[in-house]
Amino acid sequence: MDKIAVQVDGRSLTLTNLAKVLYPQDGFTKAEVLDYYQRVAGVLLPHIAGRPVTLKRYPEGVDGESFFQKHAPAHRPDWVRTESVQSRSSRARDPGTTVTYLVLDDLPALIWAANLASLELHVPMWRFSRDAGRDCQPRPDLLVFDLDPGPPASVVECCRVAERLRPLLQSAGLHPLAKTSGGKGLQLYAPVRGLTAEQASDQARSFAQRMEAELPELVVSRMTRTLRTGKVLIDWSQNNGSKTTIAPYSLRARLHPAVSTPVTWDEVAACGSPDDLSFTAGDVLRRVGERGDLFGPLLS
Repeated sequence: MDKIAVQVDGRSLTLTNLAKVLYPQDGFTKAEVLDYYQRVAGVLLPHIAGRPVTLKRYPEGVDGESFFQKHAPAHRPDWVRTESVQSRSSRARDPGTTVTYLVLDDLPALIWAANLASLELHVPMWRFSRDAGRDCQPRPDLLVFDLDPGPPASVVECCRVAERLRPLLQSAGLHPLAKTSGGKGLQLYAPVRGLTAEQASDQARSFAQRMEAELPELVVSRMTRTLRTGKVLIDWSQNNGSKTTIAPYSLRARLHPAVSTPVTWDEVAACGSPDDLSFTAGDVLRRVGERGDLFGPLLS
């Protein structure tokens, strides 16, 4: 096992298996994964800082077995931030369990997590509040709509739905921005405040149901798979406080090192092929260098 000791912003890390190929189709190695996360950190970290992170790890690469890691590993450095959350049980007399999450606030913590072959970073629509009790209900700062195409529909149909959903959200005082899922879909985010996660979910569901009523040939708001063929599911349930969505600028475990990439509304309108909104790590680094963080308005 190859190991190398490094200093990242004053923190000592040992990086391992740097030559291991994690994306066989492209020969994309673990060293390249770490390099990507180091170079994109300036725009990625502001979107995940303060949020509980669920890692999706691929120790043997995208063709091997993977697993979600919600609990913070016991072997983490003591400088990696964690926060505990009391999970809610569906049984009235069961208080649930306590989950200790990772919170990746800075570059050393991000690189440490990436070194675990954590290709994907998943976060909820809320952040920990420093002045709120840990049993408090999460207060989302974002509303998300996950547009998921049912074959033969693709991201092209997702873009058409997004164009129709955008003015509906704007009429309600919301200002959505779009990003690719890094797979076949598209996601719309809008900043919100003063809502509980339950209220956010209810609001998102009402928008999804209205779109289904207006575009029944193209949109479905229910998860039932038999209803989804050739249509776009507007998944409003991602606003549940216990659910997570792929983070902006996170890698995805696809054939190639795809990235969940913020895009402009002009790009959404111009999309006529799935290739039009397909971006790899190299593409995203070039885009960030040229355009900065297209999701920056969500942070204000």
